[in-house]
Amino acid sequence: MKSIRELDIEGKKILIRVDFNVPMDDTGSITDDIRIRMVLPTIKYALEKNARVVLCSHMGRPKGKKVAEFSLAPVAEALAAMLGKPVAMAPDCIGPEVEAVVDRMQDGDIVLLENLRFHEGEQANDPEFARGLAALVDVYVNDAFAVSHRAHASVEAVTAHFAIKSAGFLLEKEMDYFHRSMDEPVRPLVAIIGGAKVSSKLGALENMLDRVDRLLIGGAMANTFLKSQGYAVGASKVEDELLDDASRMLVKAREKGVKVYLPVDVIAADRFAPDAVSKQVTVQDIPDGWMALDIGPATVLLFTEALSDAKTIVWNGPMGAFEMDAFAMGTMALARVVGSSHALSITGGGDSNAAVKQSGEAGNITYMSTGGGAFLELMEGKTLPGVAALEAG
Repeated sequence: MKSIRELDIEGKKILIRVDFNVPMDDTGSITDDIRIRMVLPTIKYALEKNARVVLCSHMGRPKGKKVAEFSLAPVAEALAAMLGKPVAMAPDCIGPEVEAVVDRMQDGDIVLLENLRFHEGEQANDPEFARGLAALVDVYVNDAFAVSHRAHASVEAVTAHFAIKSAGFLLEKEMDYFHRSMDEPVRPLVAIIGGAKVSSKLGALENMLDRVDRLLIGGAMANTFLKSQGYAVGASKVEDELLDDASRMLVKAREKGVKVYLPVDVIAADRFAPDAVSKQVTVQDIPDGWMALDIGPATVLLFTEALSDAKTIVWNGPMGAFEMDAFAMGTMALARVVGSSHALSITGGGDSNAAVKQSGEAGNITYMSTGGGAFLELMEGKTLPGVAALEAG
């Protein structure tokens, strides 16, 4: 996979696939611009090389139709303010009108194409839609790690039309940190996996048994593992159809010498609500009809001990319903432990990153990945279509 640094882009028209799928409020204002800021190094590099920069992204799920609330126009304004120079907003992302806008560009100009998903061809990985995008420019750069696990036209099909293509700085950085954490880690390598569902992370868990030294499991998904070991977990969220898989995975971990840590106590509540009655109980004593909504303080101590000599930490998924203060203690405590460690620490996924930010530890994490789905697929051992397309040459 080439880097944008290796390309001759001076004076060339360059299509950069970015992820500007930013959250907006009811007034159309951007509420979190981190996805824009993360690709600024690539955009600024291209502008410094006097390239003619054409950016493309999706926004929301307009299902192949033009929907005003999913226009990227607010992003163009925000980006212009960050760069201190005009960002032209194209009327569409393909077609004669767009070609005319791009043809008028001068060296160092920047244009943002309208939402790719206003066309069904984007998510269908349609070759003709990809051809329309490619017709605009000379060079292709993918800097959208968060969508690189999707075989969409602007990520995969479009690359067939370019002899000159590369990764941007963000995609490079994401792949480099993943390689450093999972392929050639400094050991001990400890993975922390949480969140709601075992089903969404079973592949990642099984793949990690071949890579990690220790595995810490929390969040609602821990309930399935606990129940598979004979614990009564009350009304806690459980995937009963995966009890055998969970049990089998724990046996496999023992065979491979991977130490798996499950909660020993939890914060249980009589219902899923911020004002629910809650109490700390051991995993043997979860009351009937109650649900485990956070790891308890004894578990925090156990997990802290497991992380004490870690040299590499990978974290995906919170330890409880951290969006409610009553059930945030476990996740916040673990974030502080990871933040104060001397390990290479990487978090991935929207909930994990949100929890780290909420804890105030974001500045102490080595790297916070921008792509939850892509990060998880890498953890499963899969190849990302967007990366494979660049590596194909």
